[in-house]
Amino acid sequence: MTSAQNNNGGQEGTIKTIYTSAAHWGAIIVPVGYIDDAIYAQGGNPYGASATATNEGFANEIENAVKAQAKRVVEVTKKLVD
Repeated sequence: MTSAQNNNGGQEGTIKTIYTSAAHWGAIIVPVGYIDDAIYAQGGNPYGASATATNEGFANEIENAVKAQAKRVVEVTKKLVD
């Protein structure tokens, strides 16, 4: 997850940079993709949840996007374990 002060503030680039580091550690990367409508409501970032922060709080529906991302990670983990 990441955040920025404005839309198109580099959220996707930040997450992709984190992916690069994770790949160096041999991590299994589980992007959320476009599998849940909550992703579109938070700005449509397929790489992971990202929030636009303002003085009043978050400008988009980040909570549901984080839940969708967590659900995806749990689903993939269960498939790997089973």
